[in-house]
Amino acid sequence: MTQLGRVSLSRTRYYDKAGGSDVPVDKLVDQADRLITLGVSEVACRLAIDSASFGRAADNLLRAAGWSISEESLRKLVEHEGELLLEAQRVEQLEPDFSASDCRTTATPEPESVTRIYLGSNGVMVPVTTEAEKLKRRKTVNEKRRSLPRRKGHHRKPLRAMKHGADGPCKEFKIVTLYDQDQKHRHVRATCGDCHAAGKLMRRGIAELRVKGAKEKVVVADGARWIWNQVERNASCMEERVPDFHHLSEHVHAAKREVFGEQAESGKTWVGQLLHTVRHDGYDSFWSKLAEARAGVRSPAKRLALDGLMQYVAERKELIIYPRCEQMGWDIGSGSTESMCNTMTRRLKQRGMRWNAKNAEAMMALETLGQGNAWGAWRKMRASSMN
Repeated sequence: MTQLGRVSLSRTRYYDKAGGSDVPVDKLVDQADRLITLGVSEVACRLAIDSASFGRAADNLLRAAGWSISEESLRKLVEHEGELLLEAQRVEQLEPDFSASDCRTTATPEPESVTRIYLGSNGVMVPVTTEAEKLKRRKTVNEKRRSLPRRKGHHRKPLRAMKHGADGPCKEFKIVTLYDQDQKHRHVRATCGDCHAAGKLMRRGIAELRVKGAKEKVVVADGARWIWNQVERNASCMEERVPDFHHLSEHVHAAKREVFGEQAESGKTWVGQLLHTVRHDGYDSFWSKLAEARAGVRSPAKRLALDGLMQYVAERKELIIYPRCEQMGWDIGSGSTESMCNTMTRRLKQRGMRWNAKNAEAMMALETLGQGNAWGAWRKMRASSMN
């Protein structure tokens, strides 16, 4: 089996130190006489996103396939592949392997199956490198460079311009996912941008999957206002919109703790009755029970807690359609989106890790290939672009 020599990677080219020749990234083809093939690149990326570090991924690559590559070279290879994928996703070059017409389900009151697709979105925090950390690292590098002996007549190559770090230790990334009832088909995208960037991902995903052709189009998300604002602006074709039942129940439990205390049996009974009412009887009955509870308390703190819950509910009056969801067989929980937030960031949240936002976005892009079963399509697209 051909072994990879130690490789020094730049942003756009691989340099083979043994052969002394530059290999342009965009000209790599899957041939045995090339340094890094598309197959090797895929294996390297898969190991990198499933390993605790690039060092461990490089070691696994050596032990599993006999391919030797340094930790730093592997990092640059993987991040560059993620950047290429991000660009392909941005210009919609990567065709999904399913469309809304494939998202059929029998979980419906109708005698025949129907096409149904869900849209979910959420934010997730990712540890990033701060400006102060970058300045400290740059200072350490400069001190090491000054301590090295200089050869007469030779000038050291200047360091690359430093990328700016983040203001805080964490940054919120946005996840957007479209999926079917059984979650056999899944389309996931992530961005380090703001809510408007997430809205663009919604609009792009809806167009790629031809969602408008589905009979039932349902949004299930938590109560964050930015999500519903972007749905209104960029996913207006999603006709049915449902607030996540778990998040609603969290607000009910929070009010219960203030009104009844943590362990009171009367509070547990009250919560059970409220949640059963909103799920099976609808908004009006739910609101009546809240108003009744509000009228029965005198403590300002307890009234304030119930007022907060009632305000949360009133702002989502048109969305609280849980009895209709029960009738139609629609999901009322955003568990699929929540699980994607954990899955997409599992590589980024290893102990002690800090990321440049764009590199983290590239790693998350590679994770979307696994979640959407799109590695084959990506390899095929990369091969065709090199011919």
